[in-house]
Parts: sequence; C-alpha cells; structure tokens
Amino acid sequence: MLRLAILPGMATTPARRVEPALLVILAGVVAALHVGKLPPAIPVLRDALGLTLVQAGFLLSLVQLAGMTVGVIFGVLADTLGGIRSMTLGLVLLAIVSALGGLAQGAAPLMLLRAVEGFGFLLVVLPAPGLVRRLVEPQRVSRMMGLWGAYMPLATALALLLGPVAIAAIGWRGWWWALAALSAAMAIWLRHAVPAQAARVAAAPASPGLTRLRQTLASPGPWLVAVSFAMYSGQWLAVVGFLPSIYVQSGIAGTAAGVLTAAVAAVNMAGNIGSGRLLQRGVAPSRLLAIGFATMGLGATATFAGSADAGLAPALRYAAVLLFSGVGGLIPATLFALAVRLAPSEGTMSTTVGWVQQWSALGQFAGPPLVAAVASTTGGWQWTWVATGTCSLVGLLLTAGLGRLSARHA
Repeated sequence: MLRLAILPGMATTPARRVEPALLVILAGVVAALHVGKLPPAIPVLRDALGLTLVQAGFLLSLVQLAGMTVGVIFGVLADTLGGIRSMTLGLVLLAIVSALGGLAQGAAPLMLLRAVEGFGFLLVVLPAPGLVRRLVEPQRVSRMMGLWGAYMPLATALALLLGPVAIAAIGWRGWWWALAALSAAMAIWLRHAVPAQAARVAAAPASPGLTRLRQTLASPGPWLVAVSFAMYSGQWLAVVGFLPSIYVQSGIAGTAAGVLTAAVAAVNMAGNIGSGRLLQRGVAPSRLLAIGFATMGLGATATFAGSADAGLAPALRYAAVLLFSGVGGLIPATLFALAVRLAPSEGTMSTTVGWVQQWSALGQFAGPPLVAAVASTTGGWQWTWVATGTCSLVGLLLTAGLGRLSARHA
C-alpha cells in the first residue's frame, strides 16, 4: 500500500493507507465513470429507447451541459465550500441521479438526468487540481498533475472494459445503479479518509466570490488554457465516444469493440503521465501542446479519411487512432498544470479550473453531435477528420500564445 503524505502537524494512524492526493484523484475517476458509462451502453439504449444517432450524440454530451453553462460559477462555489466538502457533495449528487437514471423509461428523462449529473461531476473535479497541489510537496506537483490529467481516460477505459460485461449481466439499468453505489461509497471514503487538516488547508479564501470571478476572467492565461482545452476535449470525446458504435457497425462484437476502444482511451493515460514527467524535467509546455495537437490532427486524418476500400488498412487505422489518443494525452495534463500556474492568485485556482472546465465541457458538448451530424449527412465516418483537424489547427494557434505567456510566468 502507498504511504500517506504527511502534512505539517498531522499525526499518522494505521488506518490511513492511501495518500490523500491519490484519494482525491481516485474520487475524480469515480466521478468521470459517469461520463464514460454511456458509450458502451449506446447500442443497447438505441434499441431499448429508440434513440437516433444524433440523439445518442446529445445523450453522450449532455452531462457536459452544467460545465458548459456554469463551470466558472461552480468553480467559485467550490472555492467557497472548500475542496473536500465540494467533492463529497458532488459524489452524493452523482449517486442519487444515477440511481434515478436507472429508472428512466424514455430518452427525455434520461437526457434530463444526464444533464443533472453534470453538476455533480463539476463539484467533484473542479477543486481537485487545487487540492492535489496543496497536498503534495512543490517538487511533485507536475508529476501529480500528470496523474490527475489521466483521471478521465482511466475512467473511460474502465467504463469501456467493464460496461459491456456489466450490461450483459445486469442490463444498462443495473450498470447505472452499480455506479450510483460506487459513488456513494467513494463519498464516504473521501470524507473520512482525507485528514481534516487537509480540508482546512483547502478552505475558502477570504476574497469575495465576485472578486475572484473578475480576477479570473480579466486574466489572459485562463482564457488561453480554457479554449485550448475545448479544442482538445471536443475531438477526443467525439472520436472515443463513437468508436464502440463504429466498430459494432463494422461487424465487430460488442465486447471486442469495447476492448478495442478501452485500449484507445487507456493509451491516453500514458500521454498524461508522460507529460507530467516531462514538465518536471523542464520541457516547455508549448512544445508538448504543439506535439499533441499536431499528432491528433494527423492521427484522425489517417484513421477516418477515405472509404473502407480506399483508406488505410484496418490495422493501420487502429494504430493511427492509438496515436491520436496516446500522444494527444500530452495536452490535458499540460493544460491542467498551466491552469494552476496561470491562475491569477492562490484563491482563484478552483475558479480558474472552473473556467477551463466550462470550455472543456463546451467542446465535449459540441463535438459528438457535430461529428454525428457530419456522419449522418455524408453517410459514413470518412469526413470526421475535417472536424477534428480544425480543432487541432486552432489548438496549434493558441499554443503559440500560451508559450509566450508561460515563459513570462516561469
């Protein structure tokens, strides 16, 4: 087991075995499972509830509605509540709403509950980077941010691996209820296992919420990081979210499609963790972002361009989508590190992350329906690379500005 990282003045007890910062990251993974639980269920839901492809795209992205509309406000709220209290409340909300989702009888109530899940997700993930930063030594911050950046692909990979098995065994409703129980258990663990002193360290700053909001929105750093995150998140979720459906349409069994997609999501963790180590060694953030966006653009083009007969062989297409996700994983951890670095003040970290999350959610909300609409219009997935390539090009342009700003804050 991992040893507990000791905060000044904190006594150790034999019961505390998991380092608090790692427990915070684990809570983020549990919350992100609610985002990742839908892709493996889409084929079943389309049959059970009669969803169209575009409706499935909106169902995939509606969990991001809260982040897209009030992410920065919830960042202020998380700063005010304190990290541990905010995360616990979010996990409880996710548990309740997921349990209700398992009772849904149609597309409309399920969509509504997916939107509400987004509020719980925000309460969990917004204070997490600031908490991680406060809970570890300064020399470990970059590495731990790399681990935090992997929370979403790890959850996606787990959901894609476990989802088909769970759905086959207990149905999609049972899958929703199982994740509700897991979230409730995680809330209890987080509340009791993270030391009280850690919660006090992450308590709300003295400045009023409106002041923190103005400081954040008046600074160029949060804007550049936020829009860059949207360019990344929209294309990544659109590609990974529809891969199970694409593979099933190609004649691949549902379980095998889940495994193939899970591997695509899992390699994203390597990029996240690797970027944390590279940042710790002094590699410029702008260099990592440029490599990530360029590779995503090229990888998506190789994966989707051309028909099944005219494009690359299936094995090469799969290798390209692995590169798309794996090297693209350099982007989120780098942007999380920059969000913490470029926050206007110590008391605006959750607010800054909230603004970043708001734009990330906008990308995730718009990306899947846009790609689904392109596929529906053209009769296939062969033009997906145009949408994702545009995101990569904008990301490269934003990287130049982030490079100059980051150099001034180094």
